[in-house]
Amino acid sequence: MSDALLEVKGLKVSAEDKQILKGVDLTVKPGELHVILGQNGAGKSTLVSAIMGDPSYEVDDGQIIFDGEDITDEKPDIRARKGIFMSFQNPEEIPGVTVENFLRTAKGAITGVKDRVIPFRKELLSKMAALDMDASYAERYLNVGFSGGEKKKTEILQLLVLNPKLAILDETDSGLDVDAVRAVTKGIAEFRNKDNAIIIITHNAKILEGLEITASHVISDGRVIKNGGSELVKEVITNGFGSLIGGADNA
Repeated sequence: MSDALLEVKGLKVSAEDKQILKGVDLTVKPGELHVILGQNGAGKSTLVSAIMGDPSYEVDDGQIIFDGEDITDEKPDIRARKGIFMSFQNPEEIPGVTVENFLRTAKGAITGVKDRVIPFRKELLSKMAALDMDASYAERYLNVGFSGGEKKKTEILQLLVLNPKLAILDETDSGLDVDAVRAVTKGIAEFRNKDNAIIIITHNAKILEGLEITASHVISDGRVIKNGGSELVKEVITNGFGSLIGGADNA
């Protein structure tokens, strides 16, 4: 039996009758942090959206196996209950629902147990403090009137509260200033342990500073063309994608 938390096997995915992923393989084990890199339109966000079960994408072939179960055809809410979390590039605003109520309800939906108000609030405020978030945001409507940095911090707050088995962070650092990136990185480090795993899509090496990278993968034209470790991230930052795409391999 595989000890992997996530296995993506020969995944081919289409959207609007256009095939975007053309046979992607990815294995992520507990305790690991994987970084996915690639130019715009390469298929990075399509891959993680397919893992999360976004109905906008159609799986043409291949499998997605999570924690030993084939979830290729499962709905997003089922995947979330099984322990997959995804932060979005542009988090949605939800008027009328406070951050605290949203997170308490979401946690209850996943665990099947509704936390009591006072203990939950104590836990929430502790995690907000770790992210340098003002406690007043707990009473504000989710993402309404939030700056880009505040929205991304709230996404990481959700990660810490929901404590999934697999966290997928799709350009969570996009548009953040240095201080906000530092806070997000701190939250990721606090979340990480030997039993969970993280996949990060990023164009900004700052979010990776202080994080131990297990593996990195470069995607181009719907395929993984290069696998490596932290040295591959440095290579991309230094030289760009041109040389990798020109001499693609699957080493």
